[in-house]
Amino acid sequence: MSGAPSIGAAAAPIGVFDSGLGGLTVVRALRGAVPDESLLYLGDTARVPYGTRSAETVVRYARSCSRELVARGVKALVIACNTVSAVAVEVLAAELDLPVLGVIEPGAEAAVAAAEAVGAAAGALPKIGVLGTQGTVLSGAYPRAVARLSSRLEVVAQAAPLLVPLVEEGWVEGEVPERVVERYVDPLVAEGAGVLVLGCTHYPLLAPVIARVAERLAGRPIPVVDGAAATARRVAEWIRTERLEPAPAGAAGTLELLVTDLPASFARLAESFLGRGEAPVAQIDLR
Repeated sequence: MSGAPSIGAAAAPIGVFDSGLGGLTVVRALRGAVPDESLLYLGDTARVPYGTRSAETVVRYARSCSRELVARGVKALVIACNTVSAVAVEVLAAELDLPVLGVIEPGAEAAVAAAEAVGAAAGALPKIGVLGTQGTVLSGAYPRAVARLSSRLEVVAQAAPLLVPLVEEGWVEGEVPERVVERYVDPLVAEGAGVLVLGCTHYPLLAPVIARVAERLAGRPIPVVDGAAATARRVAEWIRTERLEPAPAGAAGTLELLVTDLPASFARLAESFLGRGEAPVAQIDLR
């Protein structure tokens, strides 16, 4: 949890941003955890993927996305992108006068809990395997986050750069995604990973494929951890502890979707997350 403890207007939306489509997994989780809250989502589809960019470029992109959401009056900012969470959370928290939350810390907490459960059943702690973008893996953010929670757990990581383009194209089932997933999961299983963390918010769309491939390679089921639900629980905790002012009593949470390119394509793919016609999609230019 990061950011100054300033409290925005109760009715203001929570801002969420990602490099593209994947952050809608966090939106879906937030709508389940805090249904009264309004959400304003920004997908930077003109510049996806972020995971192959330098840290300096990712910080610059993150600043432009956050400025847009702050200008639209959000009361908190959720970074629904592991790459940005790995390199820019502290920068944005220092620059913005509102609470800022990334997905890595909650995701690491969920991974540690899953690994401890596996260890209790098997009698030995497994390694935690992280599938992520190149930027997330190179940052070392997950090993650091896990180390802060437990000194007994080892983290192994694998960059999986082809998974984001597959998801953005809606190619989440079939022989091609299965072969690509196998290419990335096999090294993690070979290194002894007994829990897999989806270190990119695009990857949950491939979670069934990842779980099937991991089970086939390992010869046993391997828990697959999605940090979106853990992130949503953290936002709900903010509200319970008055870190964030709750929506007015009886409020009906709204959802607004913004993208920087290809709104029609985004709207079509977003239906797989949110349901048909759930929210209009508007295209904007970032300053």
